Amino acid sequence: MLAVLATTFPFFALVLCGWLAAERGLLPDSAIPGLNGFVLFFALPCLLFRFGRDTPLLELLNPALLGVYVASALLIVFFTVATTLSARVGMKDAAFGALVAAFPNTGFMGVPLIVALLGSAAAGPVVSTILADLFVTSSLCIALAQAGASGVAGRAAFVQALKAAGSNPLPWAIGLGAVAGAGGLVLPAPLAKVISMLGDAASPVALFTIGAVLSRSGRANRQAGRVTPPALYLPVAAIKLLLHPALVFALGAAVRWMGAPLSGGQLVALTLAAALPSASNVSLLAERYGADNGRVARIILSSTALAFLTFSALAAFLIEPAGG
Repeated sequence: MLAVLATTFPFFALVLCGWLAAERGLLPDSAIPGLNGFVLFFALPCLLFRFGRDTPLLELLNPALLGVYVASALLIVFFTVATTLSARVGMKDAAFGALVAAFPNTGFMGVPLIVALLGSAAAGPVVSTILADLFVTSSLCIALAQAGASGVAGRAAFVQALKAAGSNPLPWAIGLGAVAGAGGLVLPAPLAKVISMLGDAASPVALFTIGAVLSRSGRANRQAGRVTPPALYLPVAAIKLLLHPALVFALGAAVRWMGAPLSGGQLVALTLAAALPSASNVSLLAERYGADNGRVARIILSSTALAFLTFSALAAFLIEPAGG
């Protein structure tokens, strides 16, 4: 357990540093979009390009792995919508609650953290989940949020969400890396060095930015006087941190028992990806689509704070027996 905590602590400490910097005014809110842009369009694509290049294409597109992860995400989405939809939580808010319950912070936090815990072999499964979440989970939840009585708005929103996922630089970085790896492309040394330097900057800047984004969202809600009862966000955080990884592990174990090509290491990586806290960018989506961003922000904040304990405990449970 101590070995796992020694690995996970720095990652969550960087999130706390970003939160404190924004809370104390050391990092102005006007600087946060710049940090987000640097991570999303420069640093993280370079990191994912490297992982995509170094991972065999068939491993990135393993149908058993993707099937387990997508099926789990869909079950979490529909379960969360069914259990939270009420007179106080409408379909739009239930759909965005489902998105934060099923969409882990894999890009900004999960890739470097899980690779640090499991080694480079975990990169393929974790990177695959990014593709699934961008193209399936987020598109479905946005469509549910926008669905009208006739269903036309929902279909249009699903297509629009797919187009937005296609304009995201992360899938392109993964795809270009996979093509480069499959073709044996060797980059010129200066260009390779630039990509390496930017990729190395992705993890610390992304984690720091998560904390700053959480601070900004929390302060915005306090200034607006929005009060969200814990009963409206803590159960969703529990679904994200507890039910989601449990479901991925159970489905993965069943698929392995049936003989599907899913190794134990891949299942551990998938399970830990599902155990990550909610993706911080869902707060921006909720604001854009007019959902209750105060509730979404509190789910993200509480899942991030609690994940240091829940994620670390699960990682110790899954990793240490295998290591011993």
